[in-house]
This record gives sequence, structure tokens and C-alpha cells, in this order.
Amino acid sequence: MSNWSDQDLNALTERVIGLCIAVHRALGPGLLETAYAACLAYELNRSDIAFKREEPLPIQYEDVKLDCGYRLDFVIEDVLILELKAVERLERIHQAQVLTYLKLSGKPIALLINFNVPMLKDGIVRLRK
Repeated sequence: MSNWSDQDLNALTERVIGLCIAVHRALGPGLLETAYAACLAYELNRSDIAFKREEPLPIQYEDVKLDCGYRLDFVIEDVLILELKAVERLERIHQAQVLTYLKLSGKPIALLINFNVPMLKDGIVRLRK
């Protein structure tokens, strides 16, 4: 689907993780996901990184695309799904959700980020198809 090399995808994910860390350092844990998303959108825009928020994700069922209300928190540079959480801890269902998003969207890579942790590095999961 994309012409991005693994090296390019790694560089992009590292850059986005850096912005997430900056937001987390400024705000800390304990806020709603929407606050982190708004600040991250500001940082992405300021860094000239192309992104879409709340991107619809239709489900392909047989020969029909159905809008079932799924939305991707962020799609960055049309290759990276960024799913944000502000939960006590990430569960397997969160990873399953993102893996399904990868499958349905055809995107090559995703980051699942939980902002409700003392150190953001402990709330980051990188997933590939």
C-alpha cells in the first residue's frame, strides 16, 4: 500500500513518540483522552506532520462497505495509525482493537499510546500488520 521503507516508518514513529512524550511531560497523567488528542494535534501541526483526526473506518463485509461508526484517532502521513488512551492500564482488547484497525485500513503500522501512566515510555505499544 505504501512506498515507505521500514527505516522511514521507524523514523516517523520515533518522531510521533517524541511529540507524545512532550505532551505527556507538559500535562502529566490523569486527564481525559480528548485533552491529549487536542495537544497532540497542535504539536503535529506545528511540526508540519500531515495528519487526519477521527478518520472514518468503514468495515468491508462481503462486497459492501459499511459505516459502523469506527473512527481512527489519528492517521499520520497516511501510513501510521495513532490510537490514544487514558486508562488505568492497557488491556489485550486495546491491542486487538488496533490490530483490527490495521487489518481494516491496510495501514502498515500503528502506535497505541496510554497517557495515564507516570512515564509515557511504559504506555507505548507499537504494532504492525
